[in-house]
Amino acid sequence: MNYANFPLDKRMPLPNSDQENGEDFIDVEQLLGMAARQAKAVAVCAIIGLFLGVLYLQTTPPKYQSVSSVLIDEGLNKIVDDISAASTTMQTDSAILSQIEILTSTRLAAVVVDKLKLDQNDAFMNPPQSALATGVGFVRGLIQSVRPGSPADSGDITKIDAATREAMMATSRRDYAILKLQSEVKAERVGRSFVITLSYQATDPALANAVTKAYADAYLADQLDASFDATERAAVWLQGRLTELRESSQAASLAVETFRAQHGLAANSDGQLMSDKQLSDLNAQLIVAQADTARASARYQQYKTIIESGSDNAFKDAAISSDQPSSSVIAALKTRYLAVSKRLQDVEANFGSEHPQAVALAKEKADISTQIFGELKQLTESYRNEYEVALARETALRANVAAAQGKSSIDNQSRVQLRDLDQKATALTTLYQTFLGRYEEAAQQQSFPVGKIRIISDASMPRTASSPRTVVVLGLSLVLGLLMGAGLGGLNEFNERFFRTGEDVRDRVGLKFLGYLPKIGGKLGKQEKPGDTQADSKAANSMAAAENRARMRVSIESPASMFSETLRSAKIAFDVVMEGQGSRVIGIISVLPGEGKSTVAANLAGLLAANGARTLLIDGDLRNPGLSRGLGMEAEQGLMEAVVSGQTWQSVGKIDRQTKLAIVPAVPRGHFSHTSELLSSAGMRRFIENAKETFEYIVVDLPPLGPVVDAKAFAPLADGFVLVTEWGRTPRAMVQSLLNSEPYIANKIVGVVLNKVDLKKLARYGSLGGSEKFFDRYSSYYLEKSDVRGKETV
Repeated sequence: MNYANFPLDKRMPLPNSDQENGEDFIDVEQLLGMAARQAKAVAVCAIIGLFLGVLYLQTTPPKYQSVSSVLIDEGLNKIVDDISAASTTMQTDSAILSQIEILTSTRLAAVVVDKLKLDQNDAFMNPPQSALATGVGFVRGLIQSVRPGSPADSGDITKIDAATREAMMATSRRDYAILKLQSEVKAERVGRSFVITLSYQATDPALANAVTKAYADAYLADQLDASFDATERAAVWLQGRLTELRESSQAASLAVETFRAQHGLAANSDGQLMSDKQLSDLNAQLIVAQADTARASARYQQYKTIIESGSDNAFKDAAISSDQPSSSVIAALKTRYLAVSKRLQDVEANFGSEHPQAVALAKEKADISTQIFGELKQLTESYRNEYEVALARETALRANVAAAQGKSSIDNQSRVQLRDLDQKATALTTLYQTFLGRYEEAAQQQSFPVGKIRIISDASMPRTASSPRTVVVLGLSLVLGLLMGAGLGGLNEFNERFFRTGEDVRDRVGLKFLGYLPKIGGKLGKQEKPGDTQADSKAANSMAAAENRARMRVSIESPASMFSETLRSAKIAFDVVMEGQGSRVIGIISVLPGEGKSTVAANLAGLLAANGARTLLIDGDLRNPGLSRGLGMEAEQGLMEAVVSGQTWQSVGKIDRQTKLAIVPAVPRGHFSHTSELLSSAGMRRFIENAKETFEYIVVDLPPLGPVVDAKAFAPLADGFVLVTEWGRTPRAMVQSLLNSEPYIANKIVGVVLNKVDLKKLARYGSLGGSEKFFDRYSSYYLEKSDVRGKETV
């Protein structure tokens, strides 16, 4: 931004929040920068995760797994499926899941426990535990010890004799062994196949192999027993039902024949009753008669309508059937009629209707029409006679059908009962034959029961441990460590709310960034310990004072350092902004105490004075004059006395002999709290106006903005401010809030410097193309000197 032609009160507005400056997409560069900054935390967590994984491997006893595969094969038991009432189809997923439940059932577990005597096997009942399992068990024991005990009276147990007590303990051990084995054995389906893998893990490989084999044998025996029991139960039940079905079938067949003889329900060769046959024939004849009557009625009504329309319309409506003998006569008459009509039209058109030939033709036309009408009347009369004959025949057939239906109805009622009896007899006979065949097959099946399963892979002795898997455990530990480190790094980045780079300054508060001020020296002094003598305490205080004075003169002692170069950047910035002003009043401010603004003010003023500019440095922090203490100035009068008594800077100022820098100290006077009124008073204005007559630059070290309002009170007298923020310490939100609440001060801020920067860590926060990544290349342009503690002044 060009500050030369840009008014101070129209600078870039402050952003409202950090979110308004965020990107709408994932910034990969920013993520990589975060990863680089938190690499140490992630690496430490990963090492911790690996260490825990190794510790787990060293404290966990190895376990050996034995595996056996079982195939659910229906081809082995097809006969049982056909004859056994208890057989089921194994073509569904639910059936496979049912077999898995059988494998992990309590009954099979009890069989294996009894066969191998696992309740007496110490390797099974009390296997070695890992340190993690031991710790978990210890915690559970503590929790159970805190809970209230069982209400059972322990005195009752002591009254039981030794044999009963021993039996109860054996039963308890067996029940515990069954539950333990049931929870540890695993049965899983292989993909979508009909193969089930059965596996068991133990610290003893021989025990794992024995348990897996015993489980497979027990499952096979259980399937054979189930098949045999189902076949036996089916045969016993079928034998009892066969006797009942035989007697019921015979009785039903006898009832059918008796009923047929009693009601005379004789049938023809195809099994149909005679009455039904007669009724069927009459119905067929009646249908034909109804069709003939309908056809005759239609023709009669048609010709009757033609006759009733009169002789004039008879010729137009006449519809002569081709199968009638008179059709040729009427057709010939119609032909003559049309020919005469045509000739009549021609004569009338040429000679008129009164012409004798026209009169003769008209008479001939009328005669022909009369003849056609007479023929139609004769034809209508013949059709009437045919209709009456067809109607009489239909009436007679209806009477015969009604009589036949009466007789057939009686026979049908009897036939319904006969059909019911016949169906019962047929059903019983069929059921008897079916049950007889199944009984014979079931009786044969009892001698060779076949199961639905077969073992396709026997359990073998495991040679290597199946758990814990070293690669898996270490990989999982590493991943968990990395995730924990990533979470810790993410938490650290989430808590990062401070200024780190110039881009943060520009983006977050919208101010010009002036540069980085590296951290100089160590702490301000050595704290006094209880064992220190008075001489040691004086020596330490003296060393601290010397170190503080050295900090205030870094720009003078090391004019080619990076520290001094940043202050020159600040000078150029306010020279551009305040171009054309004779004397410039520059306030050095900060948000919080301890950010180093006094050091910056002293070094900036020293740099200006060393360059030959007439410069005045004023300690405007009247409540906590850190600048005066840092410079080691001991004065009886300072800024407060000069302003109150109306004196000029000459009466209280001191001159640095090396740089000719004029300094006005501040002398604290008890608990004086009206410092803001003093800094904004008319006396202070006169003091500054008097100083402007002599100096080109007036640098004022002002109190921080956060705790007091002194800097706000002095703002009308300042031409511009330089805001000092501590690198990695000053909260961005606090700076933004204060500048938003004080726009008058914000508009006068020339720029921001980041103080106490750790250059070794700064590169981690810079973008890939930022200047922070290349500070190591700038070192040849900076000439450094050593500070009083022997450390490099960066």
